Amino acid sequence: MSWFEAVVLGVLQGLTEFLPISSSAHIRIVGDLAGWGDPGAAFTAVIQIGTELAVLVYFRHDIARIVSTWTLSLFRPALRGDVDARLGWYVIVGTIPIVVLGIAFEDQIQTLARDLRLTATMLVVVGLLLFAADRYASLTKPLKRLGMRDAVFLGLAQACALIPGVSRSGATISLGLALGYEREAAARYAFLLAIPAVLGSGFYQLPDVAELGSDEVGATAIAAVVAFVVGYATIAWLLRYISTHDFTPFVVYRVALGLTVFGLLAAGVLTPR
Repeated sequence: MSWFEAVVLGVLQGLTEFLPISSSAHIRIVGDLAGWGDPGAAFTAVIQIGTELAVLVYFRHDIARIVSTWTLSLFRPALRGDVDARLGWYVIVGTIPIVVLGIAFEDQIQTLARDLRLTATMLVVVGLLLFAADRYASLTKPLKRLGMRDAVFLGLAQACALIPGVSRSGATISLGLALGYEREAAARYAFLLAIPAVLGSGFYQLPDVAELGSDEVGATAIAAVVAFVVGYATIAWLLRYISTHDFTPFVVYRVALGLTVFGLLAAGVLTPR
């Protein structure tokens, strides 16, 4: 992989990781259209470390408060009802589904799940689900009303993002909206929930990238750094945007992209695998 490819894919990762349009789908599609081929699940997982570091920096005060309150609550029963202590438990519990399914279906995730026909289908289907949730849900619940039942459901939604085209933020935000949470609350929790899963996956896949040689390691590192910078800006923009706008533009984009991929597959421009 050239440095130019790494920069392009890093920008793409930073732009699409937090928007509900699937970063893995874009990296897969652009790689094929540009003639670079599929960069692979390992590369995708590792450069996501960059975008998650952007989450850590952007939400550093929230994360520090949640971690400290959760830790203290282990020794101080009076703190166990605090919203930050509960959020700590919800993130832990919500991470379990994606870890279990990711390990159980690792081979399928790196092979069968990367079929572009499946990717295109998920782009359209989840886009329509996002539209329905955004249009018809109550959107009245703040994040402090999150409970264990919803945390489990949101964790299961996040696990669906193991399939390219679903989008981690898209699946989690869609269900969050369907459960009645405010747009910003759903997005904020989706970002926090993704931290342990994405960092764990990225570091787990590091040896696979290291085996490809120093050139690939260097290109992956460049892509991760670029993804961090672009991802930070994207988080800031998205949270401002959804405070006054709905998700309709992302829905239209997802459906259009999915249908375009189907068209390119039918024309032979793209190959499914």
